[in-house]
Amino acid sequence: MLAYCFICTFCASIWQDYIPTVFDNFSANVSVDGSIVNLGLWDTAGQEDYSRLRPLSYRGADIFVLAFSLISRASYENVLKKWMPELRRFAPSVPIVLVGTKLDLREERGCADPTGTNIISSAQGEELRKQIGAAAYIECSSKTQQNVKAVFDTAIKVVLQPPRRKEVARKKKCRRSIMCGGCVA
Repeated sequence: MLAYCFICTFCASIWQDYIPTVFDNFSANVSVDGSIVNLGLWDTAGQEDYSRLRPLSYRGADIFVLAFSLISRASYENVLKKWMPELRRFAPSVPIVLVGTKLDLREERGCADPTGTNIISSAQGEELRKQIGAAAYIECSSKTQQNVKAVFDTAIKVVLQPPRRKEVARKKKCRRSIMCGGCVA
């Protein structure tokens, strides 16, 4: 659900309410640091019913954008409990950009949690980034479009970083097309 709204905001620059899907994909040409990149985005269903199908979409992914809600402790905890074991099992070397979504609602503070026990702070998000070894952590709001482009720009930059020595030959042949798998906690 989070990923669908998030991806629609990025691709179409408009907020769309959630429409249930099992798998959905989008494509966008993006300019980052003077390079035009074709960004392929995959939104996968998070429900347990699809746990056997989901890994099929991981093949060929250059990066994962792993999103959780800044106003849901359960969503935050699922990053470690559910998503990291799955991603590391099926795509152990693919880098991750960790994203905290619904920034606008966290900033409202009274959204759904007057005690603040479910609200995730920036420091907690950064700590989770370190725990999972993500390349970056960004907070954003699909509704207000705050930092949405920055998420994808960061993901592209992570993929385009100079390759490590043993990957040089493989990466030189690589086209400027990036597959980005989205997971929602």
